[in-house]
Amino acid sequence: MVLKRDREEVGLEAGDVGTVVLVYPQGGYMVEFVDHRGNTLALLDLAEEEVSPLEGPALLRAKAPGGHA
Repeated sequence: MVLKRDREEVGLEAGDVGTVVLVYPQGGYMVEFVDHRGNTLALLDLAEEEVSPLEGPALLRAKAPGGHA
């Protein structure tokens, strides 16, 4: 899933990609965001409107520590 807005409190920016770990029956997701080594950066409960599916051709890029590419 693609994060739609910055989550500065955990160092994530809009456009960061995470993996759905759990789909809640009442709606929403638990999404894990990891670094290039697979270390968990954040595990967030997100509403459906806070994320969108990763669709079509997409380029994933690495960000240097501090959030800059």
